[in-house]
Amino acid sequence: MADSPSGDDDAREAPLRVHRDAIDALDREILARLSERAVHAKAIGALKADSGLPAWRPEREAQVLVRLCEQNAGPLSDDAVIGVFRQVMSACLALEQRLRVAYLGPAGTFSHAAVTRQFGAFVDAVPCATIDEIFRAGEAGRTDYAVVPVENSTEGTVGRTLDLMVMTDLSICGEIKLRVQQNLLSNAPGLDRVVKVYSHAQSLAQCAQWLARHLPGAERVPVSSNAEAARLAALETGAAAIAGEIAAPIYGVAVLAPHIEDEPNNTTRFWVLGRQAPSASGRDETSLVMSAPNQPGAMHALLEPFARHGVSMSRIESRPARTGLWEYLFFVDLVGHRDDPPVNAALTELARKALFLKLLGSYPADQA
Repeated sequence: MADSPSGDDDAREAPLRVHRDAIDALDREILARLSERAVHAKAIGALKADSGLPAWRPEREAQVLVRLCEQNAGPLSDDAVIGVFRQVMSACLALEQRLRVAYLGPAGTFSHAAVTRQFGAFVDAVPCATIDEIFRAGEAGRTDYAVVPVENSTEGTVGRTLDLMVMTDLSICGEIKLRVQQNLLSNAPGLDRVVKVYSHAQSLAQCAQWLARHLPGAERVPVSSNAEAARLAALETGAAAIAGEIAAPIYGVAVLAPHIEDEPNNTTRFWVLGRQAPSASGRDETSLVMSAPNQPGAMHALLEPFARHGVSMSRIESRPARTGLWEYLFFVDLVGHRDDPPVNAALTELARKALFLKLLGSYPADQA
């Protein structure tokens, strides 16, 4: 007699049940360990509160993630491991203190995605209309931290952020490097039904070649932000938006085509601003701003201490000093922490030579 269909199903299901039973047992164990971790995190939070220590320690978080990647034997990628543990740390930190973080809104922007990448889902992300408003929120204590864009690998530096860093009493305590992955969001059933594309002008430019190939006849409409583009696309038949994936569920649109950016390595760098000075994590950067006297060789004299003490510069950027006298400020990123002996020695010399010197912060470098 031939095997019955139900018998065939049982035979096919048997190997699956072995793995599913193992996964169920592992899930129970993971949940128990997560709960145990949360108990310790809550106890640490109480001790920090009693001692007046900040709830978020960026250097400690960076060290944990580096160690996990070093111990990762696969098959999960390091990025996947980091993503999972960021959410675990975010949930545990919320038991200590639910953080408020200001960013350039509205909800669904790449700045919003940067907050989620750094702090996880268990924070209160506070949208601000302008970069100035982000700084004011952090300075006034309305938020615990402020996330501001600093530079984009294709568009260059964000001048307003640098200008405000000269005046603020906030310091840099973290860094986020976010890959700018543009997506076509729409509720249209296919590309052939898209007649209009909304997005910020920069995003339209970053996807110009893809649009020319796939939507040559669609109207391109620049708007104030990619989040606003997603909102409009959700309201109009035949409309689409170019935006980050984070905007899709917020505004109720689907990802019709992912990763449509012309430059796949386009990255935006953000700073996390706060009122703490992280200790050295082992993989740090130090940012500063300085000015040189208007005389021959002055800039060389300011940079020479870095060379003599073996301190590498990862970036130098000039900005007008806004005095109207053709004077300039120089923003410099150094490899290392201000407490590292070579960096400390170079900064001590620099302080004697520079007309103006302000340390903007030492912080864990994002290894992305």
